[in-house]
Amino acid sequence: MDHRGASLPDVRPGWVWLVGAGPGDPGLISLLGAHALAQADVVVYDALVSEGVLALAAKDARLEYAGKRGGKASAQQPDISRRLVQLAREGRRVVRLKGGDPFVFGRGGEEAQALVAAKVPFRVVPGITAGVGALAYAGIPTTHRDTNAAVTFVTGHGAGGDLPDGLDWEALARGSPVLVVYMAVKHLPTIAARLSEAGRDPATPVAIVSRGTLPDQRVLVTTLGRAAEDAAAAGLEPPAVVAIGEIVRLRAALDWLGAAEGRALEADPLGAHAPRRTG
Repeated sequence: MDHRGASLPDVRPGWVWLVGAGPGDPGLISLLGAHALAQADVVVYDALVSEGVLALAAKDARLEYAGKRGGKASAQQPDISRRLVQLAREGRRVVRLKGGDPFVFGRGGEEAQALVAAKVPFRVVPGITAGVGALAYAGIPTTHRDTNAAVTFVTGHGAGGDLPDGLDWEALARGSPVLVVYMAVKHLPTIAARLSEAGRDPATPVAIVSRGTLPDQRVLVTTLGRAAEDAAAAGLEPPAVVAIGEIVRLRAALDWLGAAEGRALEADPLGAHAPRRTG
């Protein structure tokens, strides 16, 4: 691989690299992540890693599936961690390939802790998380100075696939101008209802991005009050991220993929919704 003069560290035998694959488009994996894949003896990959990213692995690398999908039969986390330790102790060059970023709702922290406990050396290679990358491919910036100075990332289900316990819905509804909810489709009716009950305006713009950055990406723009109904009617399925807030209105101006296909973009999508500036 031509790194154009970049000096990159090699994956050493007996090491495990926790690599973020990004949200799907193979072009979005980091240079260091692609470098690691090209050197790996074994790639232990998640369900959300695209075939395009896997194609970057060395031709003689062994690919081992270790996907976890909420509500479906899948590998158990302790088994995955033990397998990483075993492969490292066999002297393999191991890449643990995880969708998005390993440390953003990816259980990379748990796997790293298991490696530390087993005294296995490791390296973390961050990736573009879906809450940023998928929205960008939908033409929705995660932050914009005319809409929000803060953003909150929330997971839509816990370890067992249910909505996580302990979420402060009132704080989420009232305290953050933008919410980006991962793995939310299954529990979208409950999420929308709880946010509305906690004070979030049902007219708040919502975008649901399914299979973000991939060729079959789908984007649904709706409102908080209609999000669950409209998502069901559209047949949207996971993986998907949900953006809640005024940033969604910017898609009308920034849908660069749509523009490439001939869609006319709006110059001022915020219009009357833009905050008034003083001074």
